Amino acid sequence: MGLSKIISTTVETDGRCAPVEAVGLPIDSVVLEGQRYRPLYFWSKRALDVVLSVFLLVAFSPVLLALAILIKLDSVGPVIFVQQRVGVTPYVRRKRIRWKLRSFAFFKFRSMVQNADPSWHQESVREFCSSTTETPGRSTRSKVHDTRVTRLGRFLRKTSLDELPQLINVLKGEMSLIGPRPVPLYEVALYQEHQYKRLAAIPGITGIWQASGRCRVPFEEMVRMDIHYARHASLWLDIKILFLTIPAVMFARGAE
Repeated sequence: MGLSKIISTTVETDGRCAPVEAVGLPIDSVVLEGQRYRPLYFWSKRALDVVLSVFLLVAFSPVLLALAILIKLDSVGPVIFVQQRVGVTPYVRRKRIRWKLRSFAFFKFRSMVQNADPSWHQESVREFCSSTTETPGRSTRSKVHDTRVTRLGRFLRKTSLDELPQLINVLKGEMSLIGPRPVPLYEVALYQEHQYKRLAAIPGITGIWQASGRCRVPFEEMVRMDIHYARHASLWLDIKILFLTIPAVMFARGAE
């Protein structure tokens, strides 16, 4: 698959980033695994992202407009929820991919009440990060019982329609259609060193974890899946995950 050896690199930030040090990232000693630079794959992946994102935004434009109106009618607050999430930007040095850590504005349709207390989700993330096969973790704080979620928001989450605005993130190059999910800063703060390796790929709207059952999959299994993707990413794997996501979304497997 054209894998490189393990690359030891300093995690870098740019001027637009949130202060990563504030969430406890050991920015001087992160080990990321990367691949040799394969121009054909990376340009093909970007082309697929742009073409499909434009097509989906145009095809779903009536749905996007209808959802925006329904969200405004259902509850007070903005249509789009914006949160800083952690992603990476690849750059090439000596024919190897290096990864620059950064934060970016992540878009979703708002599914919660305005100014919702973030502590619920932070605690849910903490439980999920400590989950095992025997204790799935996130199921102990099911979003079904989260009183912050609006009536329409439950439907948006169940059907994954709240994710549609991330097509804008894809067009901007901050995300891909396929890749590990971008996570909030407070989740990355909980990671152990080996878990940072899941960040060594462009974050995506969907990935192996989503196609395999989302919240039914424990945290360490999710990390293993994402590291596997980072090591073996290919256009064929991206297309396969894309098609596997369709039934997962249609039957709401693992959605809360």
